[in-house]
Amino acid sequence: MAKLHNSPSFLILTLLFLAFQVSKSDKTTPHKHHHHLEEEADRIIALPGQPNVSFNQFSGYVTVNQMAGRALFYWLTETPNHPLSKPLVIWLNGGPGCSSVAYGASEEVGPFRINKGATGLHLNKFSWNNVANILFLETPAGVGFSYTNRSSDLLDTGDRRTAEDSLHFVIRWMERFPRYKHRDVYIAGESYAGHYVPQLARQILRHNSNSGSNPIKLKGIMVGNAVTDNYYDNLGTVTYWWSHAMISDKTYHQLINTCDFRRQKNSNECESLYSYAMDQEFGNIDQYNIYAPPCNNSDDGSYLSSTRQTMRLPHRPRQTTRQMSGYDPCTERYAEVYYNREDVQKAFHANTTRIPYKWTACSETLNRNWNDSEVSILPIYRELITAGLRIWVFSGDVDSVVPVTATRYALAQLKLKTKVPWYPWYVKKQVGGWTEVYEGLTFATVRGAGHEVPLFKPRAALQLLMSFLKGQPLPKA
Repeated sequence: MAKLHNSPSFLILTLLFLAFQVSKSDKTTPHKHHHHLEEEADRIIALPGQPNVSFNQFSGYVTVNQMAGRALFYWLTETPNHPLSKPLVIWLNGGPGCSSVAYGASEEVGPFRINKGATGLHLNKFSWNNVANILFLETPAGVGFSYTNRSSDLLDTGDRRTAEDSLHFVIRWMERFPRYKHRDVYIAGESYAGHYVPQLARQILRHNSNSGSNPIKLKGIMVGNAVTDNYYDNLGTVTYWWSHAMISDKTYHQLINTCDFRRQKNSNECESLYSYAMDQEFGNIDQYNIYAPPCNNSDDGSYLSSTRQTMRLPHRPRQTTRQMSGYDPCTERYAEVYYNREDVQKAFHANTTRIPYKWTACSETLNRNWNDSEVSILPIYRELITAGLRIWVFSGDVDSVVPVTATRYALAQLKLKTKVPWYPWYVKKQVGGWTEVYEGLTFATVRGAGHEVPLFKPRAALQLLMSFLKGQPLPKA
């Protein structure tokens, strides 16, 4: 036998067998290997001034449209507790035109908060990555670090393209992170993401029914202080102002009788009523949390108008004064300093193409040129309920921008059967808010929270997420 081993025919057979094995493995491994390399290239070693953490983070770009050169920026913060067994939650902020890195990640549900003066980061102990893997997506192109090489894109964006690009992002991101391909997926967000989240969910369901293979395992959506329906949002907002003594009886009745809340653009008469309410009657308050101190002074004592000062929601008549508030009413400013630092961008694998403008929390260009906005999201809710998705809608009750009354008016139009009647829910023996469970949807308020619920009530917001992911009603005690 020993002779045979050295015989030429045996050697040739051995070589052929090895070659066959290599070519067979070639079909599968380089592909896997390639993704592994792509994923590793996106790994964040550490952000400048970041405390030590035991979880993995990745960030980078996914091209969503080759021709136009549109690429969306993401930041994934995995959970330190068995990330492979935990679901993926995709977080979106609204605006339209505002960044999920600036708000969701840095002020609300992300693992870090930015220090005063943007010198570094400290931990947020109520971070949502305590219980799930959180993926922050800056969408559409033109928001935050996400970019397009076709500058006309910034002047004609809207709901439709945002949903399409976000779908392409999810599909391609999962190619890069195959371990997430068969994982449960949830989408969450707030404010104008009241459009993005249901619209992206609808795109995913359509994709799943068309693609057959490799469906995205979308299980549910959750939105907070969500823009939902132009008519009911406007009616509910004006009603909130009046019921919270922000405007006079006279202005309230004039607004109700003069304004056509169904229209995107207001008449001059209605416009001037809104202006009167805001300029003469509101006073210097933070409309995003009517009981919080506004951020008035910049460090040199001059009045600082921040990015969102000139922003407007599609259902809102004109620009509203925007001042951030929370524990520190000026956090938005630190984000703008921090994410423009070159060392931060480098650690983030961000701005690799050298975007010709500064990173900002919100893009006024996108906001001003938003050209398609669905008048009502209620038809999409009906579709998603029929599809059997878990749907939660929550509302911080001291927000006057997309107030709780607006959400309640809008949801009432769905005429859903009540499963669990209205009751107070609790966080650490205190009433966290109120909730009602319907066939197909759960509604919850968060007591004392402003527009960005997790900023003002981080513990309650984490409780919301945990109950939502378990599909259980909020705690009664």
